[in-house]
Amino acid sequence: MESEKTAKKVRALGLTSGGLDSILSALILKEQGVEVSWISFTTPFFSCDAALKAADRYQIPLMVVDITDHFLEMLRNPRAGYGKNMNPCMDCHALMFARAGEIAVEEGFDFLFSGEVAGQRPFSQNKRSLRYVEKHSGFEGSILRPLSARVLPETEAERQGVVDRSRLGAITGRSRRRQIEMAAHFNVRDYPTPAGGCKLTDRAFSTRLRDLLHFRYGLVHSGQSLVDSNKCLGGKIAGKDLFLLHHGRHFRLDPETRVVVGRSDADNGMIETFYDPEKDTLLRMNDMPGPLVLIPGVVSLAMVERAAAICAGYTKAVTGQEVSVLVLSPQGKRIVKVKVPDSSNFQDFLI
Repeated sequence: MESEKTAKKVRALGLTSGGLDSILSALILKEQGVEVSWISFTTPFFSCDAALKAADRYQIPLMVVDITDHFLEMLRNPRAGYGKNMNPCMDCHALMFARAGEIAVEEGFDFLFSGEVAGQRPFSQNKRSLRYVEKHSGFEGSILRPLSARVLPETEAERQGVVDRSRLGAITGRSRRRQIEMAAHFNVRDYPTPAGGCKLTDRAFSTRLRDLLHFRYGLVHSGQSLVDSNKCLGGKIAGKDLFLLHHGRHFRLDPETRVVVGRSDADNGMIETFYDPEKDTLLRMNDMPGPLVLIPGVVSLAMVERAAAICAGYTKAVTGQEVSVLVLSPQGKRIVKVKVPDSSNFQDFLI
């Protein structure tokens, strides 16, 4: 008869992006008989789409948790500061592990794991950064990185023998050769190519975000934190404002007016989903194809006319031609006549 110790199933909860490293880490542990589950976090800056696909393909239970409120609080003043753009990678990882650890305790998991590889990313995945994440997550010693375990300090799960350290990886650096070999061993195919899934690592997106936080919420990016500009704006940052940053071209016409211009039919469709008829202004060409233009919030007549000109500027109409733009606002529907400008006239307003 098995003892209670040997009969107990070892359970591990892993953070996943849905990428190859996450998949391999789970399969390494499954090969040792560990019962693995995944958790994926979402915010307006990153999604769980790849994780959902991986979980379905490899039949690994997945929990999806929205951490937007906690993430935005952390984003205001990350302990380790920002990366090259607006990405607070180290504190983001610490936040994720902290939340995953709380859930692991609640659900009776034995330890946490992730697909992180020591040295794969020079700033967020060097050994010092990995230690920082553990310390500030509150779960130091309980986070196993199966791909690099043998080059990292021994975790509690290894010390207790619930996983065999000798069968874990010792991968370091940016080369993907060993992971490709392991993928063949586990018959892992059609995995996404490694890339930054977080929009905060993107320079253009970060620029739009800084503009939004400054003019809409009175928060100024000081380099290592967001500080109050004392403009008495404030308020809770709306998810709509953040999701809208993903779509279209963004123009700053004045401190109160931001204009979002669709790039394609698909883009137009997404922008329209964020339109609030009671608060926003929407513009489209009245008698020819063209972009959808959204002006969030209250806007002056002069800015509506300037936005109408920008709308006309992204059509195939001839420069100088007079065209009609349909304007839908809280005050009602009307037509604005504008002359098609040369595109160089408004490029300086592009965020």
